[in-house]
Amino acid sequence: MWSDPDSMNRSSPAAGSGAEAASGAERLERAPLSAQRACISAIATPPGEGALSIVRLSGRDALKIADRFFKGARPLVDAPSRTIHYGHVADPATGAMIDEVLVSVFRAPRSFTGEDCVEITGHGGVLVTQQVFEATLAAGARAAEPGEFTQRAFLNGRMDLSQAEAVADLIHAQSAAAADAARVQLEGRLGDEVAEFRQALVDATAMVELELDFSEEDVEFADRAQLRGLLQGLSDRVEGLLETYEAGRLIREGVRTAIIGRPNAGKSTLLNALVGKERAIVTPQAGTTRDTIEVEWSHRGLRFVLIDTAGIRETDDLVEAEGVRRSTETLRDADLVLYLKEASLPLESAERDGIDAFRGQLRPGVSLLRILTQVDKAGTALEPGMEWDLAISALTGQGMSDLRQRMLDAALDRPLPAPGSVTVTSSRHRDALRRTGEHVRNALHGLDGGLPGDLLAIDLRGALHQLGLITGAITNEDVLDSIFSRFCIGK
Repeated sequence: MWSDPDSMNRSSPAAGSGAEAASGAERLERAPLSAQRACISAIATPPGEGALSIVRLSGRDALKIADRFFKGARPLVDAPSRTIHYGHVADPATGAMIDEVLVSVFRAPRSFTGEDCVEITGHGGVLVTQQVFEATLAAGARAAEPGEFTQRAFLNGRMDLSQAEAVADLIHAQSAAAADAARVQLEGRLGDEVAEFRQALVDATAMVELELDFSEEDVEFADRAQLRGLLQGLSDRVEGLLETYEAGRLIREGVRTAIIGRPNAGKSTLLNALVGKERAIVTPQAGTTRDTIEVEWSHRGLRFVLIDTAGIRETDDLVEAEGVRRSTETLRDADLVLYLKEASLPLESAERDGIDAFRGQLRPGVSLLRILTQVDKAGTALEPGMEWDLAISALTGQGMSDLRQRMLDAALDRPLPAPGSVTVTSSRHRDALRRTGEHVRNALHGLDGGLPGDLLAIDLRGALHQLGLITGAITNEDVLDSIFSRFCIGK
């Protein structure tokens, strides 16, 4: 995907404050020289047969390298930016034609990466696409690493680091809510918020540190009341962003929903009914499910990862016992638990105690819904031994609509973020914001306690550092490698 370079420049670090603008040059200095200049190439479309395929190049001499295998009406080195050219890809060594193609030219800096770029659109066969790619390598390009195109866009100041991460999030989005959150971040909205935070901190730090330079003259540049108001407002805004994380995490990763209960409680039947497919085997025989089965299901824009588990009971069967152990382990990572019990069977004291034990194993804030199943068979003989949240029949559909809504409500203790709103979905961003908030609160406590400016400045600079980690104004190669390693090759 080629994003409009002008729109991306709007919220790039280079377009921000002086401190942000300087970071672009710092990023380029930190990057290896070869990574900034060598021409890279990759197949940008998924493997397989299709109507079209794309091979893309970026970097030093990309146009000259392309001219070694592209045969068109004019050399690409003479072509204007943002133009498309018809021709053929030929083997650089033999001159034999490989494919009939269209080539798009994007000249630096008006390209996705900020470098000279070439996109070759050809026929979508597996073999012919590979041959075109190999022709680019034979002409002098090297194979790109995962995420290297987007990494170069970041290093060249075309986007901040939060936008770069949003590219991968958008590619991997499995629900409408996840795609919306990624698009908002890709637009630079999170980066804009962070830039505002940083600018406020830069102004506050400048006032405090200016006082230090004139400490002997006893000059006060920072209005303490104004400074406190600024820091308190910043603290509130950071906390507001942090409050979106739990919903954002579930949007990005999906709601891990463990379906547990005794054998033949209807766990597999319920999973199949929710997803609308026969994904789990259902038989009258107890113990059919021996291992956990994970199936993705989307409801009202939110992705659920449904986990069908082995029936929980005492057993001498080693395989079934291992399945029971894995079933209980799913509770540790679950975001939501559905405990199922067949409505027509009596509630035994051991089962009642087991439900209480399961609740004790859940992480704080995780809901457990107690559900009576197979009510179409039970008639009026519903077990009155304890309070149940829902009574359903996966076969007839009774109570299923209520169950879906209860699952959505239980997964989120607050409504889903409004479409287009800024949501924190990354644990990396959450950790940086959390530490930013800690530094700002420390500075507030110090201000109220009458701490001198040099001590206040330590926390202010610490907060600036943490915010810089989000946008990439401050980073290191290890962080970049970790982030871009999860990208696909060609992006």
